[in-house]
Amino acid sequence: MIEIVSRERCVGCDKCVEVCPTNVFDTGADGVPSIARQDDCQTCFLCEAYCPVDALFVDPRSHPLPQPPDERALAAAGTLGAYRRQIGWGRGRTPGARLAVGPALNRSGPPLTS
Repeated sequence: MIEIVSRERCVGCDKCVEVCPTNVFDTGADGVPSIARQDDCQTCFLCEAYCPVDALFVDPRSHPLPQPPDERALAAAGTLGAYRRQIGWGRGRTPGARLAVGPALNRSGPPLTS
């Protein structure tokens, strides 16, 4: 179940908001998504997998933890974003790269728009 959105790491890309199949997150007024409906989390790890800056922690248990985990301890242990690394996503990815790169090329035609 989603437990943490790191305010220190988040770059406000809203990828977690976009990929969540159960609409767990709300876009925050300050740009940092909030966990608005934690009980709706299906522990699918999509938000953690797509986060470009390892700002999320999804605990593999399907219920909220009795106490929020210590974000600094998770970061020190390399646990933030661990699922993305386990599945091999994001090697060499740069925060904000989505905006820095030009339009994606469609293999069969003109550039795609984002």
